[in-house]
Amino acid sequence: MSSAAKLRDGTRLVYDIHGRDDGRPRLVLIHSLGMDRSFWERVTAALARDAAVLAYDCRGHGASDKPGGPYTVELLARDLADLLDHVGWTSVLVAGASMGGCIALAFAAAYPARTAALGLIDTTAWYGAQAPAQWAERGARAATAGMSALVEFQTTRWFGDTFRARHPQVVKDCVDVFVRNDVPAYVETCRMLGAADLRAALPDMTMPTAVVVGEEDYATPVAMAQDMHRSIKGSTLTILAGARHLTPLEAPDRIADELRALMARASER
Repeated sequence: MSSAAKLRDGTRLVYDIHGRDDGRPRLVLIHSLGMDRSFWERVTAALARDAAVLAYDCRGHGASDKPGGPYTVELLARDLADLLDHVGWTSVLVAGASMGGCIALAFAAAYPARTAALGLIDTTAWYGAQAPAQWAERGARAATAGMSALVEFQTTRWFGDTFRARHPQVVKDCVDVFVRNDVPAYVETCRMLGAADLRAALPDMTMPTAVVVGEEDYATPVAMAQDMHRSIKGSTLTILAGARHLTPLEAPDRIADELRALMARASER
């Protein structure tokens, strides 16, 4: 059964905890832009035997509140800190995909003592010099034409051609979540990602870190993953052959394996 936490500014976040919180590793999973906590269902099903897994709807997404902006990755990292205070978790392995990876990075930068390990999946520390304009353009299209106008663009970025053909239900489920997004909140989140720049924090990351990216990801390409890997001392880099941008959906067993390995590294510290 889902639960809700009220943050310091009154915003309400909805979350689920999978598995038993009985001394096993504690893992938080942060979803991609326009998705919700159901994004992680296939991964949590594989990990719930080994860990207590918290998945939640970020500010502006899913069943959580959708307050006005501005949003920043630092604000959403603070949201996570408040959520962890609510559930009584002091230190966690934090992993995020795409937008969720940016939030995970911001959390690790602001709360290093609370970050037992860091999973950066299909993400980047910085989208580039043209990012503010590019993300503003995407938000503007949603505002003027609606979320449905972005579906064709998004699905080809999310999934490889073969996966889309073989797994139409996964694609449909994603599209259903995506088109239900609150447009003003989506626009604010696009602005947030355009402005995000966490590069300066990377050299100070000392927790075990895994960087994972799809070989065919052109939303956050392999080169961006390599940049993070080079900047975070001791991090690992895994490139998933044939996968595109949403590897927790394209290759959930591989992502679960990567997170299990990361949990093992954290337990050895």
